[in-house]
Amino acid sequence: MAIQLWIPLWVVVFPILLFIFLILRHAQADRAATRMQRAIHFYERGLARLEHRWHGLGETGDRFSDPQHPYAADLDIFGRGSLFQLLSTARTRGGEARLAAWLKGPSPVSELRARHQAIAELRPLLHLREQLAILGEDFRTGVNPEHLTQWAAAPVVPFAKWQRSLALIFAIIAGVILLWWFSTSFMGVESRIALILIAVVEGLFSTTLRDRILPIIHGLHAPSHDLDLLSGILTELESVDLISPPLAALQASIRPPHGDSASKRIARLRRLQELLDSRDNVVVRMFGPLLLWGTQTAMAIEQWRAENGAFVPQWLHAVAEIEALSALAGYSYEHPEDPFPEFTETAGIAGEQLQHPLMDPARAIPNGIALTSPLGLYVVSGSNMSGKSTFLRTVGTNAVLALAGAPVRAASLTLSVLSLGASIRTVDSLEGGVSRFMAELLRLRQILELPAPALFLLDELLAGTNSHDRAIGAAGLVRALLARAAIGIATTHDLSLARVADELAPRAINVHFEDRLEAGALVFDYRMRPGVVQRSNALDLMRAVGLDV
Repeated sequence: MAIQLWIPLWVVVFPILLFIFLILRHAQADRAATRMQRAIHFYERGLARLEHRWHGLGETGDRFSDPQHPYAADLDIFGRGSLFQLLSTARTRGGEARLAAWLKGPSPVSELRARHQAIAELRPLLHLREQLAILGEDFRTGVNPEHLTQWAAAPVVPFAKWQRSLALIFAIIAGVILLWWFSTSFMGVESRIALILIAVVEGLFSTTLRDRILPIIHGLHAPSHDLDLLSGILTELESVDLISPPLAALQASIRPPHGDSASKRIARLRRLQELLDSRDNVVVRMFGPLLLWGTQTAMAIEQWRAENGAFVPQWLHAVAEIEALSALAGYSYEHPEDPFPEFTETAGIAGEQLQHPLMDPARAIPNGIALTSPLGLYVVSGSNMSGKSTFLRTVGTNAVLALAGAPVRAASLTLSVLSLGASIRTVDSLEGGVSRFMAELLRLRQILELPAPALFLLDELLAGTNSHDRAIGAAGLVRALLARAAIGIATTHDLSLARVADELAPRAINVHFEDRLEAGALVFDYRMRPGVVQRSNALDLMRAVGLDV
């Protein structure tokens, strides 16, 4: 006689439930560990910036680089070791684009002062910046604000209420018939007939809507990447009490007057997108068509767009604006000694103890500038490697920071809103068939056409031609710029331009950088002095590298 073993149900169920519980706890612990690693990385990057080890870390902003821009390449605004890489902590493409736009052109004074208010409020909110940094992997490769905005703004044709109700009723009937079919062990003739009938009815119903359903399903694919992260960012921004007028207005734009917050609405869209993605699941592939899975989800998506599409652009605008402001606030937090600039209506720029923001503060030598009426031009002479080009970049980069709304690396800086143009690193183009000299001429024409008032930064004017033409051309150019109410700095090795400064006084002055020989070695102090340089070091440098001259 065979012995039958009876095993209590709990002996089977309990290990299964325990296994599921441990899986969930492991996933929770794994997410916590990942967030902790991201937080560690956030603070490591902050320390690297403080210790001037940040070059190569973070986004370079190369996609915003434009060789035709009047100063971006000359002042290292984008690229490895650039101003953008130093500043940007944005997690979204929209936030990066907003910061890049601020760095590529001046903003009105009213906006700049509003940014000062916002940065001052955001500066101590280190916890907010940390939370934004650990929200996800690489968000900037996910949500594309242009795609999402275009999708949300497209004409909406919501489904009629009776169509949505009918789809739901058909799905419920199909679900009941499926349960009936299963309960009869797949053998009931009646259940099979009922299943076939409801499938035919649903097929006819779906066919009438196919041309509307498919574009909805396929249209959400590109805009919907990483909506959970967008929802997370909105949640963090909604949770902070912001009181300065610019930030309060931005926060109000992500808090609709009625209904759920922006984060909850985006989370709902994310769930709908996940329902669409779940059609790849084996079970949904088998039974989804009978439950009108794709049809009902598409209807819900279109309804979401009808209710929320108009709000999406302002939500994305608020996220981009606050992210860009937060990046500048982080920079201000890490450089508390850097002041905000002051703005004046009179065209000019004046500052004390200016240093280059991309240089190690331990090595940067401060210099001042005072281009205020009637003075409009510095002619800077000096020996090679004495600091002329660095001075141009120091003034230009601080002007870019100031006109973006950021603090500046100086003891103080006062300036008007200026169009900025630079010819410092002009190069030839084999592909474009443009020589270095022609490229410089094109850039100089671009600077001449800048809206007034303009600030020009010119390094070694017309170095690609002979000394006679260079002297005449450089003198004519600076006169033309001053005639257009522009102000600026021009460096030169050709002392004929220094004579032009004397002729234009008091609208122009000569200043210089110099070096000295100590024990056979060249020594530079990188400090600007009045007047024209009195010695050249070209031969000394040639001999220093072993050239027999």
